[in-house]
Amino acid sequence: MRTRITGISSMATRQVLAELARAYEERSGCEVAIESVGGVDAARRVASGETFDVVVLARDAIERLVASGHVVAASTVDLVRSAVGIAVGAGASRLDISSEDAVRRAVLGARSIGLSTGPSGVQLARLFDRWGIAGRIRERLVQAPPGVPVGALVARGQIELGFQQLSELIGLEGIQVLGVLPPAIRIVTTFGAGVCVNSTQADAARTMLEFMASPPCDEAKRRQGMEPT
Repeated sequence: MRTRITGISSMATRQVLAELARAYEERSGCEVAIESVGGVDAARRVASGETFDVVVLARDAIERLVASGHVVAASTVDLVRSAVGIAVGAGASRLDISSEDAVRRAVLGARSIGLSTGPSGVQLARLFDRWGIAGRIRERLVQAPPGVPVGALVARGQIELGFQQLSELIGLEGIQVLGVLPPAIRIVTTFGAGVCVNSTQADAARTMLEFMASPPCDEAKRRQGMEPT
């Protein structure tokens, strides 16, 4: 009987995991089925005891699941680093995002600003606090529902300026990706993975994660807007 490995991940890694899963299926003959949802929901489902073989989330979320006894500590690996990108509508004027001051001006000038519920949204909120503009823009902030890409709201015209992991913005129709945040304020999230304690295919799952973390997978990660760890 063909081995089947199941998993759950946040939306940020959906595309890269789909590509890596296909590569592993061809290499191993295993079937790989990874469900991608909002990161908060994914962590909650693993913590509630739902059965998965692997979980892929921001590294701090993986560490919390290890601490709570839901992920095997010795099984964890770092898979990718993902930078936060900025997007506007396809027909909009191209904004200057070359410096911290330029991004601050763009945020202050936007009629609406989109953030995710994931780690990038949390870090951007901290940045707005540090800039001292959180109160001024509070009513213009739009948080995309879990599992809904910020870029989709930009494409529909519901958000003028959107921030999210670059991997979730590239390839979306109806938007133009301006690039990633400049070096002074760059936000990069490391996404890791681990074997769930209730896995029914723990050895197979561990072998798959070792493959996904290996150098042969580096090019696929770059194609999906991420960097190898």
